[in-house]
Amino acid sequence: MKILMFGWEFPPHISGGLGTACYGMTKGLAGLKEVEVIFVVPKIWGDEYQSHVTLLGADQIQVIRKQIQFSDSESKMEYYELRSELIPYLGSNEFYELKANDFSVEKRLVETTEEGKIIFSGDYGRNLFQEIQYYAIVAETLAREIEFDVIHVHDWMTFPAGIAVRNISGKPLVVHIHSTEFDRSGSNVNPAVCTIEREGLQTADKVFAVSDLTRNKIIDNYHIRPEKVITVYNAVEPCELDGKFGFQEEFRVKTVSFLGRITMQKGPEYFIEAARLVLQKRRDIRFVMAGKGDLRDAMIRLVAELNISEHFEFPGFLEDSQVTELFQMSHVFVMPSVSEPFGIVALEAIQAGLPVVISNQSGVSEILKNAIKVDYWDSQSMAEAIITLLDDSGGGDKLRKAGKKEVSKLVWRNTALQMLDIYLSFSG
Repeated sequence: MKILMFGWEFPPHISGGLGTACYGMTKGLAGLKEVEVIFVVPKIWGDEYQSHVTLLGADQIQVIRKQIQFSDSESKMEYYELRSELIPYLGSNEFYELKANDFSVEKRLVETTEEGKIIFSGDYGRNLFQEIQYYAIVAETLAREIEFDVIHVHDWMTFPAGIAVRNISGKPLVVHIHSTEFDRSGSNVNPAVCTIEREGLQTADKVFAVSDLTRNKIIDNYHIRPEKVITVYNAVEPCELDGKFGFQEEFRVKTVSFLGRITMQKGPEYFIEAARLVLQKRRDIRFVMAGKGDLRDAMIRLVAELNISEHFEFPGFLEDSQVTELFQMSHVFVMPSVSEPFGIVALEAIQAGLPVVISNQSGVSEILKNAIKVDYWDSQSMAEAIITLLDDSGGGDKLRKAGKKEVSKLVWRNTALQMLDIYLSFSG
């Protein structure tokens, strides 16, 4: 069984849980007998964790290639026109000049290198929609050149690529939803993103949702047949963190941490409000809000306005080793998400030996028993839970130990086995 997967990020180059999930599930699948995963990302950086998977960069794949043999020479010139309407290599000036003019809808202007490769930034910048289109063009090339049994795509950025491959190959398409536009943007959704999500969900042969919460949103918002949408929970990669608070003596204060994108979806303002309430009762507590996002500056200002800046740190985005350090110096982890399709970071925190407080509005709350659960807007209950867990007699140690035992069973191999059953059903 050969799976052709399309994603937008892969560790260590990640912006959140999507890349972490892709790594975990590909590793889980790789551990199964006679399963091979080919994973495509827009851009290869060279330091990806790829010992278990064939990782391809769209920026390394020639979309223009043809082989011509000259009778008077053994040398060959390679060039292949992907489609007759695809205009090959253009310099930057010519490309943007032509693109500014009116062309038939059948024309596709694509800037390439002299080797016939498309340039990708590999991020979520202002050219994201353009790169999504280019990604689909590369996917068409792959569909014609490699063998595979199933197409598996992750989130809306890859849906056009998956649809293109399905149209060419006729192979079954699995669409994996880690977050919908309704999760990311609430009521202020981007119509263009919703259109892409809807087309991918409607075209897919099966839809994987990371939680029942996400499954219900897919069915309700996009009117997809319930029997087509299957909940496949995320998991966590086993590791050997010992749960010791390595920096406790240095800081001499209890530490409560938040880790994630600092954006509306993650509920950072509710974390800050809970911190304000905690600090009214105890001043020997330090709060860390790690991550980057569009609300980071606003949250720094909010903390200043509340006059609690001396108790807060905003270290920005953390690399893997820094995340480990954060967990080791923390005493409680809080995930106050407004709309969290799953929340792998909660599993990682528990695995590191931390008691956690999570919102009821998170997918991970459906499977976690050993966590304190509150509504994201209930900052008072969140504050009370933090204080209870920081109190040595408050049951934090018991929750910590039970949580680690529970999370040790939530491994990617089990998720991979569930996905493999669905893959095999296409040929049955």
